[in-house]
Amino acid sequence: MVVLFCHNGPLGTVDGLKYYGVAHNDSTFMRYYSIADELHIAIRVKTISQEEANRRSLITVNPVKIIPCPKTESVKGIFKIPKLKKILKQAVSNADYVVARIPSSIGYFAAQIAMELNKPLLVEAVACPWDACWNHSLKGKFIAPINVYKMKKILRKTAYSLYVTNEFLQRRYPTNGKTISCSNVSLAPIDETVLENRLKRIKNKTDERIKIGTVAAVDVQYKGQQYVIRALGKLKKQGITNFEYHLVGGGDQSYLRSQAKKYDVEDQVKFIGPLPHDKVFEWLDTIDIYAQPSRQEGLPRALIEAMSRGLPCMGAKTGGIPELLEPSFIFSNSRKEIDEILEILLSMMPEVMETQARRNFETAKNYEKSKLEQRRREFFEEFKNSVVPAEKK
Repeated sequence: MVVLFCHNGPLGTVDGLKYYGVAHNDSTFMRYYSIADELHIAIRVKTISQEEANRRSLITVNPVKIIPCPKTESVKGIFKIPKLKKILKQAVSNADYVVARIPSSIGYFAAQIAMELNKPLLVEAVACPWDACWNHSLKGKFIAPINVYKMKKILRKTAYSLYVTNEFLQRRYPTNGKTISCSNVSLAPIDETVLENRLKRIKNKTDERIKIGTVAAVDVQYKGQQYVIRALGKLKKQGITNFEYHLVGGGDQSYLRSQAKKYDVEDQVKFIGPLPHDKVFEWLDTIDIYAQPSRQEGLPRALIEAMSRGLPCMGAKTGGIPELLEPSFIFSNSRKEIDEILEILLSMMPEVMETQARRNFETAKNYEKSKLEQRRREFFEEFKNSVVPAEKK
């Protein structure tokens, strides 16, 4: 059986033979082999340097076929839509089952084509297109209603849907079909020594510098790192300069660097660049507070991974973030946001950090790979057994 996975991605390649991902990695793709003998992946692919490839995760799952797709979200990209549809129609025709991850243009088109060709379709709802587009740009504010309509229409018609949140996406984008709430996070079994080491770090910390960290692309403004930078600037005006902000993620750093310069905290903002997925956990153990300031999320993988390392965390009132953290560590997406971030940072006394470390560590256990994979596998099997591929009928 061939399963076709469809999403914007992207993946990177140096030579067109090997592919590298960040959020899309072997653990992402392995789950589909529970119902597939072969996996086809329709996704964007961009050329990267060998240096950047070394900082990503090599895709090694097999058998696999990567189907490169063009980007269509631009004025020039609009003219590539016919090409994308042609690529996807061929890919869907060659597949037995289609998994469309949305919101994404590739996911939307693949889902529509699968319905037209009467191919078994499972949709994964991983984020809110309204939040993503509205907080992206002026152009995004015009596109937001269109993408919301697409996502609602697809989910209403889909027989099987997987949501990464427990409530948020289900409320905004309901379906009439069968559903499961299952995060796309895959945590390895959680070792209790991780929490012990975190508590020792909090208790024995002698360095006055408190390291805040975020894992996200640094060239997408709705990821929200600029709000933490502005909060550091406001703290500096009060004479408080013992916070550092460490940013892991690829992309053009110029906007965030300009924000750090504007708010006079250049020496407090450190750009780490992208890291392979397994190295992210090592990095998480070197920081003191994790921040998820984004204005567009489903249920953020990076936040759950940070919680699994016993990190005190804070996050925006976005998507499924309030499903993970205590209310006092959530800040609003409003004009009060900077002050709220500032207040949370100043509240991080050792005793508070200890309590949050324990609490977050225990919460993260709900997202251990063995627990989630079992639920996901059963849902995938039900999907597979309930439908017969069109050409098999």
